[in-house]
Amino acid sequence: MKLLIDSGNSRLKWALLDAEGHLTTFAIINQNLTRTQLIAEWSAYLPPELVLISSVASNTLLSLLTEVITDLWPNVQISVVKTQAQAYGVSNAYKEANRLGVDRWIALIAAHHYFPGAACIVDCGTAITVDVINVDGTHQGGLISPGLVLMKKTLAQDTASLPYAPTSFPVGLANTTEAGIYNGTLYAAVGLIERVLRQQPTETKLIMTGGDAELIAAQLTIPLVIDANLVFKGLAIIAK
Repeated sequence: MKLLIDSGNSRLKWALLDAEGHLTTFAIINQNLTRTQLIAEWSAYLPPELVLISSVASNTLLSLLTEVITDLWPNVQISVVKTQAQAYGVSNAYKEANRLGVDRWIALIAAHHYFPGAACIVDCGTAITVDVINVDGTHQGGLISPGLVLMKKTLAQDTASLPYAPTSFPVGLANTTEAGIYNGTLYAAVGLIERVLRQQPTETKLIMTGGDAELIAAQLTIPLVIDANLVFKGLAIIAK
């Protein structure tokens, strides 16, 4: 068994990868995360062959993860994945390769292996990231936008009369401020994705992942695939 960890800005996600390649996934919200909780979650596992970590969260959280892992399984191999200029059939478009978020790098690797051909990968999390890769694995570059919740919270923070509301509303033109924010931020995300796809060849596949992928995808008329385990699939490739 291998333990794959995806440490994001909002959630800590992990997967158990068995010898047959099957993934069993779990998640915890970062703000609720404690050392005690991690130990309680992981102490029942047999020592893994390998722990592979993708982290875009704080160094403090990464240190906590490695400390807990070492305490539970002193002899386990821990590998923190780093973005590379070229690996696993994928070439990074960034001038400074390490500046591309490692979660985006891993998603590119997964998309190239599991969805061969030109692809647009959209991760709908705390931030919305868009990356385009061509048929031979060359990353064309990407875009970064605030995610839906972050857009709403920014409006609430910087304006006196636009409150943050986690509530869902019917999609369309709104007759309340809260519904207007809900739909305005949703349409902003939809418009971003549609704009990028219009600039790509028609055979480009749209692959979506992240916590808000289904919500945003429901407003798109473009054929698409939602893969909640895209980063874990990339980590599994690297783990081999």
